[in-house]
Amino acid sequence: MKATARFIVWLIMIPLAGALAIFLDIKHHSYLFFSPTFHIITFIIGALIMWAVIVISRNTGRTLAKYGRQGDIPRMETNVLVDKGPYAYMRHPMHFGLLFFPLAWGLILGSPTFIFIFAPIEMLFILLMIKLVEEPEAIRKFGQQYIDYAKDKPWFCIKKHCIKELFKKVEKD
Repeated sequence: MKATARFIVWLIMIPLAGALAIFLDIKHHSYLFFSPTFHIITFIIGALIMWAVIVISRNTGRTLAKYGRQGDIPRMETNVLVDKGPYAYMRHPMHFGLLFFPLAWGLILGSPTFIFIFAPIEMLFILLMIKLVEEPEAIRKFGQQYIDYAKDKPWFCIKKHCIKELFKKVEKD
């Protein structure tokens, strides 16, 4: 599945779930949805999580662009297995950040239905995409090199030094 197709799936999935969640919150007269205090608290938490998602995505994307491309290949494509930066500690650092995007979005919307129902479903969807699409693609692309890399690296690493690596600024080449 190409990066463009994945992006389109996200563009459809996130706003539609948000609209449906808000509709359900209003229809069922969700107390929390109509609470200004709840909205203020969830907005602040959601904005902080969204900031982290954006920083992690930027840094991991720049790491891929810096070390994952040799020759003239299309933007957002890689042809070199990257094991530097956060990729030295985990196989899917960008997905680790993006995993929290649905939760951040639900918190920003202040929708209890999105936070407690749709965000977990979308987060599970992201994990399934890694297992069923990303991992097989990486094995096809890099073969034994990726299989060996995967033996030493978990999907995600939540140790302090790994998390710090996600937030290290990566300069563009």
